[in-house]
Amino acid sequence: MNALETIGLEKRFGGIVPTNDVNLKVQEGARHALIGPNGAGKTTLINLLTGVLKPSKGRVKLGNSDITDLSPHRRVSLGMARTFQINQLFADLSPIEAITLVIGEREKLGANFWRAFGSDEKIVSETKAIARQFGLADVLHERTASLPYGKQRQLEIALAIAAKPRVLLLDEPAAGVPEAERHEILETVAALPKDVTVLLIEHDMDIVFGFADRISVLVDGKLFVEGEPKEIENDPRVRAVYLGERTDD
Repeated sequence: MNALETIGLEKRFGGIVPTNDVNLKVQEGARHALIGPNGAGKTTLINLLTGVLKPSKGRVKLGNSDITDLSPHRRVSLGMARTFQINQLFADLSPIEAITLVIGEREKLGANFWRAFGSDEKIVSETKAIARQFGLADVLHERTASLPYGKQRQLEIALAIAAKPRVLLLDEPAAGVPEAERHEILETVAALPKDVTVLLIEHDMDIVFGFADRISVLVDGKLFVEGEPKEIENDPRVRAVYLGERTDD
């Protein structure tokens, strides 16, 4: 079954068409990567998937649900979570506060949220478990703005996971992170349970080929080719378009 699917998805800005008849299928439990050269339309496609933009044509499905006309907030409530190329964090909160804030929103605790956080052992236990999972246990009470950038990226993914998504969209999660910490981030994501489907948008090919079990290549707003990592790596058309190599085909 497909966890996420687009059907004839198109976005037009006047005469510019950054997303052109895209039919993308991401299977449940997949570790799926979306790659493409600069200007391929990756950001526009992700914004269409998450509801930031409305399509000019086509549909978006999350599992069996048509979410084309739903707001970003409603998509989150149905099981979609996203991280950003530039992190979107609560700079003045600590990781423990930020994670419990997401859990509180997820559980619809409303005005009783902070009281419930202090007294609800289940919430405290889940918060600490997520923090350990993403290597944040040692900085749990530190101000987010003071954390090393690698820890901030880990926190952003932790917040997405705290929402209990069925589909997690990662927009260049290792961007700006020192080399030594990149693999730690992707190892954590790869270790997520298979009931979390991951769509990764990434420029670092070492990360892509080490992480994905399926890759879609986007060129000029269209799906150019799809396949398993070895197929994509050895495809001369991909090297020609994505890596700038010449081919006689």
